[in-house]
Amino acid sequence: MLSSIKEFQNLSVKDLEIVAALCQWYRYEIDNEIVRYRDQSKSAFFIVQGEIRVMYHSVSGQEIILCDLPSGEMFGELTALDGYPRSATAIAKTSVLLASMSADDFCNLIYSNRKIAEVILKRLTGQIRRLTERIYDYSTLKVRSRIQVELLRFAKNHMTSANTAVISPAPTQAEIANLVSTHREAVSRELNDLAKNKLIKRENQDLHLLDIKKLSQMVNDARGGL
Repeated sequence: MLSSIKEFQNLSVKDLEIVAALCQWYRYEIDNEIVRYRDQSKSAFFIVQGEIRVMYHSVSGQEIILCDLPSGEMFGELTALDGYPRSATAIAKTSVLLASMSADDFCNLIYSNRKIAEVILKRLTGQIRRLTERIYDYSTLKVRSRIQVELLRFAKNHMTSANTAVISPAPTQAEIANLVSTHREAVSRELNDLAKNKLIKRENQDLHLLDIKKLSQMVNDARGGL
């Protein structure tokens, strides 16, 4: 089952057996809390089935969604590596099956296996690049452009052709607002504008992106052509 985890896909059967022997298995149902912001648990987790949401709440109580992670992903590796308290809360977005590995075993695995060390390093550098991009977007883009960026991020995993995507089920307006740090009304206005311009279409529980190239160009123009 661990062969579905992206970081483990190139491991030999023997190496996978070593990893599996270090894991404990847990089932969480929808909305169950897995780890809480600032708690002292140290384990790393691997999502074998289902999807989780990583989030935290601002001082004012506003929910801030950092990301949703599907099966094949991992989380909790930062605390497992540095020993600091959790930097966010993770909840089950669907029913999920997780493999959990203690911080000591996770670190020893990295130190003893060059392949795993390499993929973990690439994962961490990828996170830094994504965070750098998000900081740039939050610092320079208007709300409408940040909403467009988020739609394009959703589209990456739901492509139906080179220029279209179907996000199913579609995120709610409140979820998009929490992802881009705005309010639901601003999301509603932008989605209506995009629909009028025939760039998106809502159909039952699905959101169709009809012209990804044009939407990408709009974002690129807002970023100053970067």
